[in-house]
Amino acid sequence: MPALTHTITDILPGGGMRLDRYIAENLRLLSRSQIKARELKAAVNGKETKISHAVKNGDALELSWKEAEPINIIPENIPLDIVYEDQRAVVINKPQGMVVHPGAGNRRGTLANALYYRKLERNKLAEVEGQGPRPGIVHRLDKDTSGVMIAAYDDEALAFLAEQFKSRKAKKTYIAIAHGIPTEKKGRIETFIARDPRDRKRFAVTPRGRFAITRYAVIKTWPAYSLVLLRPKTGRTHQLRVHLRYLGYPIMGDPLYGFTDPLFPQASLMLHARSLAIILPGEDKERIFKAPLPERFTAIIRRLNKL
Repeated sequence: MPALTHTITDILPGGGMRLDRYIAENLRLLSRSQIKARELKAAVNGKETKISHAVKNGDALELSWKEAEPINIIPENIPLDIVYEDQRAVVINKPQGMVVHPGAGNRRGTLANALYYRKLERNKLAEVEGQGPRPGIVHRLDKDTSGVMIAAYDDEALAFLAEQFKSRKAKKTYIAIAHGIPTEKKGRIETFIARDPRDRKRFAVTPRGRFAITRYAVIKTWPAYSLVLLRPKTGRTHQLRVHLRYLGYPIMGDPLYGFTDPLFPQASLMLHARSLAIILPGEDKERIFKAPLPERFTAIIRRLNKL
């Protein structure tokens, strides 16, 4: 049975928040329907309690729940660029164009399909018992974003890794080629982001929405272009793409938030997850995993160096 201990440090409303809502909306561990289906048990400050209990800042939670039933993911032998792997977690360098999880129109060829197959094969070799083969997607990258990401091979590892993303202890670094040269070479972008009411495929900076923070640093410039290092402190959908557009320097090749560049009309999204710093299940010290720049970056950089 997976388990998680967690101390609440979020800024909650004065009256607190129902425990089931906190688990679903803040921890994003299980949905409210999953909480019931998987018979979640909870203790707050050492005392067993109902999921309707109101929790507040400083409360210590102890949660446990039943393993998930395997979902209908088809295992597929898709080659992966493995950065690191053990019995509980795997770090990969995701290629551009790969969808992370099956969805409408993407039932095959996803990262989840590939990881499911890989775990099944590893279990045959290692004779691992008591672990579901379904991999846990800890965080996501957009289809057209490449780079380092981590997945879990069991629910307890998933909870351990997901908590680090939730508490902002996991440190992600991205690199992008942007149109234009930011006036400030370093900065911090703080906005609210919500779905764009005029185009449901896009997100936008709005007066209200989900709070988003990105730190950036310009590391190289060319005439009308810049190479930018990005460190998101939150994990909102399309956050980096929206934030650079908001500054006025959209990412090259971005079909949603950018424009077609006459010098690089065939450029795809120039956004790459360069590194991830995180503590692995069963360890207590942070590790840093890196994914080298892909060829699409080095090819454009070579051309930019000739401008």
